[in-house]
Amino acid sequence: MVGELPEIDGVDFGRLAEWMDGEGLPEGDIANAESLVGGSQNILVRFERGGEAYVLRRPPVHKRKNSDETMRREARVLAALAGSEVPHPGLKAACADEEVLGGAFYLMEPIDGFSAPTGLPELHANDSATRHRMGCAVAEGAAAVGAVDYRAVGVDGFGKPEGYLERQVGRWWSQLESYAEFEGYAGPSIPGAEDVAKWLDAHRPTQWSPGIIHGDYHLANVMYSPTSGELAAIVDWELSTVGDPLLDIGWLVATWPDDDGGGAGAVPVQPWAGWPTSEDLVAAYSAKSDRSLDAIDWYVVLACYKLGIILEGTHARASAGKASAKIGDVLHAQTLGLFDKAAKRIAGV
Repeated sequence: MVGELPEIDGVDFGRLAEWMDGEGLPEGDIANAESLVGGSQNILVRFERGGEAYVLRRPPVHKRKNSDETMRREARVLAALAGSEVPHPGLKAACADEEVLGGAFYLMEPIDGFSAPTGLPELHANDSATRHRMGCAVAEGAAAVGAVDYRAVGVDGFGKPEGYLERQVGRWWSQLESYAEFEGYAGPSIPGAEDVAKWLDAHRPTQWSPGIIHGDYHLANVMYSPTSGELAAIVDWELSTVGDPLLDIGWLVATWPDDDGGGAGAVPVQPWAGWPTSEDLVAAYSAKSDRSLDAIDWYVVLACYKLGIILEGTHARASAGKASAKIGDVLHAQTLGLFDKAAKRIAGV
C-alpha cells in the first residue's frame, strides 16, 4: 500500500510495497518519502511504513555496467558487519532481483547523524576538543573495519587478497593508459607519475594481513553523532572488498586537509582549527589496531597514486566532451596535487 507520495525516478512504491510484503516486513501505507542527497550518483530515498523508517539505496536510473553488482556487494558487506564494532547502517533487507525496481537495491536503517563537509552543528563548530575527537574517531573507525575477521563473518571470496598489493600499481597504471581512448585527451600530463609508480613497486610491503577494506575512506563517507565527536556510521561501501585494510588509513591521510583546511584532493571542513594532524590520525589508528604501521608512507603514496588516476579519468572524459570541462580542470589540478603529495612523502618532506 502507498499513500500520497512524490514521484521519484527509479522507485515504484507500489512494487516496492509488494516486495516488502513478500519479505515479511511490516505492512501499511508507505509515507513521508523523500529523496536524500548522497555522496554518489546512487538513489537514496527515506520513507516510513508499518511504524518503521527505512532508507532505500539503488543504482542511478542510467546505470553503470557494474551498478547492480555494486548494490549486491554493499548489501553483503553491511550484513557481514552486523554485531561488529564498526559503526554502519543496519541492513534491513536486500533485493538482488533487478526486475523489481529496475536495479538491485537494499533497505537500511536511517542514521541519526551528519556529514562534516556539509556543515558542523553548533556543538561541533564551537568546540575544538569535539572536532579533535571527530578526527580521532574517523581513524579508529578505519581500524575497526580492519579488525573484522572477514572469514568469520562470511565474506571469504568477497575479494582476491592473494597478490592484492602486487596488482595495485599495474592495475591503476593500465587504467591511466586506457584514457587514451577518449578523443581530445592529450594524454596524462602528470609530472613524476612514473617515478611514483616505480617507487611503489620497489618499496612494496612484503608482510601484510588481509581484511575488509572500505575502499574510499574519507571525511565525506562517514556520519557523526549530533551530540558528540563519535562516528554514527561509515557509509557508501561501493568500493569495499577484501584486501589490505591499511589502504583505508592511507586513503584517509591522503585526503586529509592541510593545516588550513584545504589541499589538493582534500575533503574540506570548516572550521578546521582543532582537528588532529595526519600524524595524530596514524597514532589513533595504531592505538586500536595490531597491524604494523611501519610502512604507512607507502600506503599514503599508493592512495595518492590511485585516487589521482581515478580523478584524471574525469579530466579525460571532459576532454572528450563527456563531462564538465570546469570539473575536469578542477579534478586534474587535484590529480597533480595528489602526485605532488606522493612525491613529498617519498622524499620525506
